[in-house]
Amino acid sequence: MTAVPKTSARLLALLSLLQTRRDWPGPLLAGRLEVSERTVRRDVDRLRELGYPITTTKGPDGGYRLGAGSELPPLLFDDDQAVALAVALRTAAGGGLGEAAARALTTVRQVMPARLRHRVDALHVTAVSPAVPPVDPAVLATLSAAVQAREVLRFDHASSAGPPRRAEPHHLVTWGGRWYLVAWDLDRGDWRTFRVDRITPRIPAGPRFAPRELPGGDVAAFVASRFSGRDLSGDWPCRGEVILGRPAHVVSEYARDGVVEELGPDRCRLVLGAWSWTGLAATIGRFDADIEVVGPEELKDAFALLARRYGEAAR
Repeated sequence: MTAVPKTSARLLALLSLLQTRRDWPGPLLAGRLEVSERTVRRDVDRLRELGYPITTTKGPDGGYRLGAGSELPPLLFDDDQAVALAVALRTAAGGGLGEAAARALTTVRQVMPARLRHRVDALHVTAVSPAVPPVDPAVLATLSAAVQAREVLRFDHASSAGPPRRAEPHHLVTWGGRWYLVAWDLDRGDWRTFRVDRITPRIPAGPRFAPRELPGGDVAAFVASRFSGRDLSGDWPCRGEVILGRPAHVVSEYARDGVVEELGPDRCRLVLGAWSWTGLAATIGRFDADIEVVGPEELKDAFALLARRYGEAAR
């Protein structure tokens, strides 16, 4: 009666060891588990029957490797890994994979021992993100496979009518709670970011391609520049200098990455950037203060343009 739990505990210990490194020599496993090599071979066979794809490696001592299979076998996590997985799923439930993440979290929580459920429930994590359209996990899998295989992707995009788009997929990323595909648009000859929730892949995929070098070489910097309006150096394309009739400590609270210099109790210098001169002038106008433009001339012209527009709006 006592042999069954002892065997089960040994199987869990063996599985845990196989997950910690790529290759395990048979004698080393036997020594770590304090059993014979014959017992290790029997336990490996039991794990294979449970669905774990364990291959035998050749060599002087022989060994074992835990690989990837066609189906997902039962998984083994230690306490910290299980809690981290639950918290990650709870956070992901607020994004585009909300339904799938919520179902996965329910499944994981159901099989947790009480001590771990208490730890997870005590972590009040709320994912604050804008409401985003759901993303089909099957579409994500298709796009990811095309990225890995370096195959031209053919797809329909909700923002454009006409024939299918053709692009070389390079990266699958998230930004602001949404999934985006970073790709070289073959029809437009330029880099593009496509929202994944608007993509409907066409089957089959196109031919393989040699990957191009992404501008700047860093996907995070590239995506950030596309959505912020900055160039790849991290700077804004438009940057101007003004003097405001406001205290420096007040302006600095809302100046984002601007540089604020105190010139007096109620006067300061502000150097700020934006994606356009008109946008920069509008942002500076929000400080509700007297403004003296130091430069450049493009910023003065932008204020003049806004003044005409606001004057017409007032009439």
